[in-house]
Amino acid sequence: MSAPTYEKLRVRQFPDRQQMGRAAAEHAREIIVAARNARGVARVVFACSPSLNEFFSALVAPPPAVGWADVIVFHTDEYVGLSASQHQSSRHYLRGHLLDAIPAPRAFHAIRGDAPSLPGECERYSQLLREKPIDLVCLGIGEHGHLAFNDPSAADFDDRAMIKVVALDEACRQQQVDDGCFVRMKDVPAQALTLTVPALFSARAISCVVPGARKAQTVRDLLLGPIEESCPASILRTHPNAVLHLDAEAASLIR
Repeated sequence: MSAPTYEKLRVRQFPDRQQMGRAAAEHAREIIVAARNARGVARVVFACSPSLNEFFSALVAPPPAVGWADVIVFHTDEYVGLSASQHQSSRHYLRGHLLDAIPAPRAFHAIRGDAPSLPGECERYSQLLREKPIDLVCLGIGEHGHLAFNDPSAADFDDRAMIKVVALDEACRQQQVDDGCFVRMKDVPAQALTLTVPALFSARAISCVVPGARKAQTVRDLLLGPIEESCPASILRTHPNAVLHLDAEAASLIR
């Protein structure tokens, strides 16, 4: 494993997805426990994506214990129109990969993509996020560099909102099909609710997990290209406490 730094972003490389996931989970545990010890509670935001499967598997595996009773759980995004019971929803993913496998957290704040008023849902969730600082955001990145559902067409590094409704790029929707989340492009919702880039960057720490050859070019772009909204993940290089975990395939173009 090597750990070079690209501007402020620390990059850790691992031989395979399993070792990457275990290392990212241990990193998250350390931050969560430190937050609990310092402030009595940890406020953590999780992305919901198949690329994080190995991370979640390692995070919920005992030991060591995280102390979930002192953790408040948020998530990064949700499809507009999907209910929590639909298997493609972020809420369903997070319940299956995290919440059902751990003792009950202090709270789970779900984004309701099926809320009757989307502006009202954005305001509700914004208030929850603003109550206290977020300790940790656990992210993936999209094949065209999106963070949460901040696609190149929607990303705004100076966004004044904490959460907003966005139209999903065709490339983003196609990735959901390629990942096996939906059968056909027409099944993928056209809109989503997403935490904005400034909301994600308000966290004290960010841990990002990126596996697979399909994301190798994006990894190269985010580390070596310009920092701009055309590759939203490039902004990771400016966060004071962010770590990017890569498997060998994702890191193949930066060796």
